[in-house]
Parts: sequence; C-alpha cells; structure tokens
Amino acid sequence: MFNGGQIREMRKEKNISLKELAQKAGVSVSYLSEIERDHKKPSLKTIEKLSDALNIPSKDFVQKGESGSESMNGQCIHLGQRIRLNREEKGMLQKDLSNLTGLSLSYICEIEKGNVFPSVNALNKIASALEIPVKNLMGSPGSLGERLRNIREEQGLNQAQLAQKTDLSPGLIGQLEQGKVQPSLKTLEKLSQALRISPCYLIAEEDNLQELLNLLSPEVRNMLQDPNVQAVLRSLRNCDEKEVRFILDFIKMFKQSDLCD
Repeated sequence: MFNGGQIREMRKEKNISLKELAQKAGVSVSYLSEIERDHKKPSLKTIEKLSDALNIPSKDFVQKGESGSESMNGQCIHLGQRIRLNREEKGMLQKDLSNLTGLSLSYICEIEKGNVFPSVNALNKIASALEIPVKNLMGSPGSLGERLRNIREEQGLNQAQLAQKTDLSPGLIGQLEQGKVQPSLKTLEKLSQALRISPCYLIAEEDNLQELLNLLSPEVRNMLQDPNVQAVLRSLRNCDEKEVRFILDFIKMFKQSDLCD
C-alpha cells in the first residue's frame, strides 16, 4: 500500500517545505498534507508528479501486491509506466531510450505518459533497448485474456474460428483467454489482424483507457457518439506507428495555426 509518511520523510530529507513540494508537484498544500497523513490516496498521475518533484524514481513508489503483480496505490500500472520504470531502473533518460530505439523523444514521452500506445514494432524496439522480454511490458495475462474473449464474442467468433483466422491452435486461444499464457509479439499481431483492432488495445490497462476518456471535455465525449467520428476512430485501428505520428503532428500543427481561432 502507498505510504504517505514516506513522502513526508523524503521531503524533509531534501529540506523541502510542504508548500514548496506542493508548488513543484502542482497540487494544493492541503491536499499534499492529507496525502502525507495517509488521509487521502493520490492518483497515479499525482504519484508521478511527486516523484518528479522529489527527483526520486517512480519505482520507489511501486510495491509488489500479494499476487506478485506491480501496483501503485493498489492500482495496476499501465504500459507506459512499465516502460518508464524499467528505463529508470537501468539509469536511462528518455533521450537515451529514444536514441537506442530510433523513436522520437516526444513519442517516447507520450507513451510513458499513457497518452498513446506504441505499435508492436515500437514495443519490440523498446524492449530490445531495455534488454527485457516484451512480455515484461505487457499487462497481466488475465486482463488481456478477458479483453480478447470479449472482442471475439462481440464479433460472433468462437475459439475455433478465431484459431482458423490466425493459424493458431484452439488450445492456445483458450489458454490466452484464461490468462494462463502471454502471447508473443507475433501472436499478438496475428490476433489483432484477425480481429481488426490495434495490437496495443489488447495489452492496455482498462483503468488507463478510462483515464484518457475522463480527460476529454464533455463536448469531445459527445462528439465520440457521432457515427462519422466513430468510423474515423475505427480506421485508426489499422494505422502503423508512422501514420499515428503523422496524425499527431498534423493535429499539433493545426492547433498552432490560426485556423483554430
């Protein structure tokens, strides 16, 4: 469990006042005080802000749960956070990971924040640069399997039909859905192509997806109900890394232009 007293001890060790840490982390003094006294449990985003303000790796706030899975404040950590934790554990900066993978620094930053999901190719490059198996960056097998089963059933496929579409055995499909095994990158690509979805949708934590939706304004959330908008979003499922980055760059350029006024 998260220990607010640990925040207070680290703050005092660095001779930082409550007000100074609150300003650096972008939270109110009263809220920080409640956190330090364990009266409130901070969100994952607040924990990251505090770790940055104290210049302490986020991994120091990660504890092993009873099942051995990593958690922050009792919540599952998302793909971007796993990448950040493994990077920091190796003493690497984001620019180091960018240089090793050939991915842009801004793209690495957005991935670690959980704002975008990397393509399978990018995920493979990141894992290679961090010298860890790709499965170490994936979510729990159980959550992946449940999502796989739900998508399969939504598309009216049984396990045998999905196995035929992917050239995988029905037994492997069953084990994946039961959370008994983690898929390889090749298997993940086969599944995503057969189901016509983004590979990273299968390994993204549900909490993180919901958090992204909560960050949208009410107007944008209402727009997502429009059939035309949903059609565009569905088309994004088959975009590769370069195409997604092009779209992000275009949106950034559009927002910086006078056309938004």
